[in-house]
Amino acid sequence: MKQYVGLDVSMEETKVCVLDGAGVVVFEGSVASRPAALAKLLNAKAPHAERIALETGSLSSWLWHELKAAGFPVVCLDARHAKAALSMRINKTDRNDARGLAELIRMGWYREAKVKSMESRQIRALLAARSKLVDLRRDLENQMRGLLKSLGLIIGKSGVRVLPNRITALLRDAPHLRSLIHPLMTTHSTLAQQIATYDLQVRELAKTDQTIGRLMTVPGVGPVTALAFASTVDDPQRFARATDVGAYLGLTPRRYQSGELDRNGRISKRGDRLTRSYLFEAANVLISVVRRTSPLKAWATKLVKRIGRKKTTVAVARKLAVILHCIWIDGTEFNWGEAAV
Repeated sequence: MKQYVGLDVSMEETKVCVLDGAGVVVFEGSVASRPAALAKLLNAKAPHAERIALETGSLSSWLWHELKAAGFPVVCLDARHAKAALSMRINKTDRNDARGLAELIRMGWYREAKVKSMESRQIRALLAARSKLVDLRRDLENQMRGLLKSLGLIIGKSGVRVLPNRITALLRDAPHLRSLIHPLMTTHSTLAQQIATYDLQVRELAKTDQTIGRLMTVPGVGPVTALAFASTVDDPQRFARATDVGAYLGLTPRRYQSGELDRNGRISKRGDRLTRSYLFEAANVLISVVRRTSPLKAWATKLVKRIGRKKTTVAVARKLAVILHCIWIDGTEFNWGEAAV
């Protein structure tokens, strides 16, 4: 007898609903949101489980991998798609959500979400931690600039490395402000050291991965961008066409069509925000910094004159995503020659 299980996962407790092939409820209950507890309950209440469904969420990747390793036929559903079906119910409860998920997989009206490997998750966690420290460092720099400017001390243009020396020089003429700025400078120095530690880990990861090395041959793409792209995509074979990567990362315009009305809007900004921001930075570097000519550079230069800098940056970021995917699939490197991109 086939059985279908829906799991509504929360931080502490998971609601479980087991249906038979006819849609009759066999079991409803709750269990701790831990793989061992879930496995014990599933073995007891759903020994003939055909599919076990849970939604994407903060714990879904960990539980999916653990249950999959234990031999359970677990399926991860896109939370946005599941919400469209579950919203038809009058009452929104965890119990009803678990039953709704079980009914979805019993009827087959669902779309399975790709669960990334734990290696990609770890790389993504490293990049997220580094990004947070970089944001904090930038906030501190802006805070110090604002405080000193309000007191008549203008720092001017200066990079991350030059900024502390510039502030120290300004404080020589205003020693009464040292007690105000010194704690901020100490924190800024600590953040810079920890960011350098993360940067070393990123470089080591890039050196040991040949795929990352090939992705870094693309102009404007460094180890951080290459690792972010690889950890976000995880499996390049999941995309039937390279152009689908742009839509997956939220770099394609929205479209609304109804009758005679048909308009394109701004980019969707779906997918991983961090990877999308790194692709924007890579596109900016390609347009402004890279001097070596290539078909991609020539195309971007012409596009700037035609549609402007901002739209061109988005278009180049989308093009970079497609090129990175093609390089990953083909096992090649970026072609700087005269051949068309």
